[in-house]
Amino acid sequence: MDPLLLLLVGVIVVIGGIVWLRLHAFLALMAAAIVVAALTPPENIERSLLAQKKSPAEASARAAEPLGTKLASKFGSACANLGVLIAMASVVGGCLLHSGGAERIVRSALNTFGERRAPVVLAVSGLILGVPVFFDTVFLLLIPLARALAARTGRDYLLYVLAIAVGTTMTHSLVPPTPGPLFAATALKVDIGMMILGGLVLSTLTASCGLAYAWWANRRWPTPLRAVSGEAAHMLSPASGLRDEQLPSLSLSLAPIILPVVLISGETFSDLGLLPAGLTRALAVIGHPNIALTLSAAVALLTLALRPGMDSAKLRQHVQSALADAGTIILITAAGGVFGGCLQETGVGERIREFAETYRIGVLPLAFVLTALVRIAQGSATVAMVTSVGIVSSFATPETLGFHPVYLALTIGCASKLVPWMNDSGFWVLSRTAGLTERETLRTMSVMFALMGIVGFLIILVAVRFFPLV
Repeated sequence: MDPLLLLLVGVIVVIGGIVWLRLHAFLALMAAAIVVAALTPPENIERSLLAQKKSPAEASARAAEPLGTKLASKFGSACANLGVLIAMASVVGGCLLHSGGAERIVRSALNTFGERRAPVVLAVSGLILGVPVFFDTVFLLLIPLARALAARTGRDYLLYVLAIAVGTTMTHSLVPPTPGPLFAATALKVDIGMMILGGLVLSTLTASCGLAYAWWANRRWPTPLRAVSGEAAHMLSPASGLRDEQLPSLSLSLAPIILPVVLISGETFSDLGLLPAGLTRALAVIGHPNIALTLSAAVALLTLALRPGMDSAKLRQHVQSALADAGTIILITAAGGVFGGCLQETGVGERIREFAETYRIGVLPLAFVLTALVRIAQGSATVAMVTSVGIVSSFATPETLGFHPVYLALTIGCASKLVPWMNDSGFWVLSRTAGLTERETLRTMSVMFALMGIVGFLIILVAVRFFPLV
């Protein structure tokens, strides 16, 4: 069977399962993996593995592997690469919210820069908090501040709302340890430290463009502060009622975010021979992403334990809640790894490369369009990223690409911003908690996200031209 037909079948199962049958993303991805693996002829698997420089004996053995064994092996491999990182990142995010650390970061920024610079402060806060905390959670944390600012100033409510979304959405898809970029970096064999640095730079540049659009949209469509339904009341920040003296210090609040970035990036610099030998040996241990995120989680737990009124029962409850959320994300991400691995064995990577060479389509534009189409069809940025990575990862090496694969990972992240609409949970979170209509959300949030994704892709194309990093 033609690999492109197998790819089409797999994508239809994923999109159909999520959009039409309303299945959980984990079930849809696993169903697609089973269907694709069952329909893939053994000769396709052998050819694909031989093209990946595997030995004939290994290729033959893998082709004859039972379906259940194949699925379990790929699922276990994905969990081994990502499980600890996602679990620890979720603990960091939960502790930041419930300790008041996230609240301290935002309040300190507003006190330092003032209300006139509030949009920039909200955007930067989103950039920072979006590294360990998911988009929906950060937005729910910050939207009460946007409403309070608008009530105080009597203007610029839409600007405040969009400023929150600007920063958070890009780090969600470009900066590990959030699942999408973490999976992309792992599958494409991109150093986590390099992915973090590249993602932070690109997030900052695209957020600047998004903030400019937010200012324009605020002038074009002035939006009043509206009452929202009571159902959103329980989603406000759990620390929003604390006084300043009850919140942790700014340095302690920032530590769980900055620590892993410094340690993981430090290991990247040590690999390049830019640090002393003693420090290099230490970073080889604590700079490993699993260890760095574990240390970060320990600091975050300490911050939460020091919160006034916190006891062991409450601490355990918050950690259990964070780990339950992590479990769901790990399942979805690992299922995406299984689906991607089954797609690779069909030979679709080689087939798409032949197609791209025949019609002179570059790998980056191809990955951008594929990811955007999957995102538009089923609504999840993470599912779009893992699906696209599974398609292109088999031929994504520096030798075949002509540039560092970090650019491909960042391209997929930017493409996952196109285009949030009614099938995206983030669309409804922003619409309902901000009090915007569907039409208002489409012409503001949806257009802004798409614009940031396109601008990010154009920046990547320029960077590849002048700084290929190979």
